[in-house]
Amino acid sequence: NALLDQGIEELSTVVGYMSAFGVPADHFMVDLTIARGLDYYTGTVYETVMLDHPEIGSICSGGRYDNLAEYYTDKQLPGVGISIGLTRLFFVLEDQGYLNDALLTAPADVLILPMTQDLSPAISLATTLREAGVRTQLYTEQKKFKAKMNYADKLGIPYVIFLGEDEVSAGVCAVKDMGSGEQVKADPDQAVTLIQTGIRQRSTGTPIQDKVSEHMRGQP
Repeated sequence: NALLDQGIEELSTVVGYMSAFGVPADHFMVDLTIARGLDYYTGTVYETVMLDHPEIGSICSGGRYDNLAEYYTDKQLPGVGISIGLTRLFFVLEDQGYLNDALLTAPADVLILPMTQDLSPAISLATTLREAGVRTQLYTEQKKFKAKMNYADKLGIPYVIFLGEDEVSAGVCAVKDMGSGEQVKADPDQAVTLIQTGIRQRSTGTPIQDKVSEHMRGQP
């Protein structure tokens, strides 16, 4: 079969060049049973697995596609590409205890809970916080107070600001640290400083922890 002969020749060429690229022979193998699920591949395809975790399947897959760009342009633009399964990789990292759970990963630094019908004060405060680089969300849904707090807790948002009639009249806001439970009243500038300081403290360290054994620490 001419197409099979062409495929074998191309695959042989790829394998022949692997060593020139510095890939050890025990880091790859030819598997003629691999068939990618997308029909735009026109040449060699590949899949990558973690030897210690074969149960999660391929973590990096792709291949050669010579005609894919023709869907978008008249030019012939051959290409090759991959996709990386970040979800699977992070599953392994979490399972092995490598992820730093203490690191702030919430989608916002602070959640503002307006307690007044008029949202203007809350919007103005949110603008002030955002201009200072504080990631801010406004919660405007008409739900019970407990549901609002559960929302912040579920997402791991470190600070919540309450803005009621008394706070608006006094030109302050109530800032609650969701970690310690401490709540203080502060003007907008003080709130910015308070939250920025807390975020810096929560942002130390790296996403992936070094798991060097304690008995190895300090040894050359």
